[in-house]
Amino acid sequence: MSETNHYPVLEIDLQKLVNNAEKVTSYAGERGIEITGVIKGCNSIVEAGKAMLKGGCTGLATSRMDQMKRIREAVPETETWLLRIPMLSEIEDLIRFSNISLNSEEATIRAVEAACAGVGRHHGVILMADLGDLREGFRDFEEMIALAEEIEFRMPHVTLEGIGTNLGCYGSISPTTENLTELVELARAIEARIGRKLRYISGGATTTLPLLLKGGVPEGINHLRVGEGILNGRDLIVFWNTPFPGVVADAFTLKAQVVEVKEKPSYPIGEIFVDAFGEVPVYYDEGIRIRAIAAVGKQDVGSHEKLLVRDEGLKAIGSSSDHLILDVTDMPVRPQVGDVLSFDLYYPAMLYATGSASVEKVLLHPEAL
Repeated sequence: MSETNHYPVLEIDLQKLVNNAEKVTSYAGERGIEITGVIKGCNSIVEAGKAMLKGGCTGLATSRMDQMKRIREAVPETETWLLRIPMLSEIEDLIRFSNISLNSEEATIRAVEAACAGVGRHHGVILMADLGDLREGFRDFEEMIALAEEIEFRMPHVTLEGIGTNLGCYGSISPTTENLTELVELARAIEARIGRKLRYISGGATTTLPLLLKGGVPEGINHLRVGEGILNGRDLIVFWNTPFPGVVADAFTLKAQVVEVKEKPSYPIGEIFVDAFGEVPVYYDEGIRIRAIAAVGKQDVGSHEKLLVRDEGLKAIGSSSDHLILDVTDMPVRPQVGDVLSFDLYYPAMLYATGSASVEKVLLHPEAL
């Protein structure tokens, strides 16, 4: 991951990631909230995780076991969290590489207990409550409380570390004072049954940061799992209209090389059917325009709509698997074949680009670690 002349390139500014982590963890810490850094959005690039730790995150989290292994090998003393509910087929790896996992199934937790007992290990679990987003978690809270008691009193190798929730990732439900208060009340009910305080009441992810900035996170929430809000921060600006103070949104830069520049009609010629992905894009007839093609595509970024151009007058108007179609007509200085254009990324494009073997990764400011 050093400097390269190969394209496309994804530049990752580690100093900016440290800065972003510092801003989020400092603000949250002043309000009694601990931050676990989530690095699944950048395919768990180890250096990004180290930047989060340098900036004050107390642990690292991801959803995939292959990434968890890389984290454990790179920073063996760091507390690691598996965010996706564990598969029964990965329990042995889970207790070896992850300290804590999010759970909602008794059968899975019993399998964790059995595996830990067999090798003399312990594993921490967070029981997940579904507060309306309808992804993982218990909707029957009495069932959840009963399982908490079962773990506490009859599973000696499993530690009930706390409870948590996920909001916004599937059902698009916003974290609110009301639904997070429900989580706190549920935690208090569990604490009353088991006779001790829970270590964590984990009130969600990046989507909870706007509520935190507005002072709406209820007392008792003491943990968040933050990825995009540190890695990118763009969702907070674009979708929530709540930029996090001091967090920059350009820690990741995609660079792609131009391979064609030609005048072409703006509307396809012939009978329109479907594109390579079975979709029918909407086209507009704007007459003859100057088009450029950059050598990067859906396989690398998911969708051109998840890229943001940096150059004045440049428009990303379409893409196929390996080509990014650009309108360069209105650029003050039009690119030539061989020129390199830079783009900012939304979260989905960052996810694709960091996972693409065809995209070179270049780490800037490694000394920041």
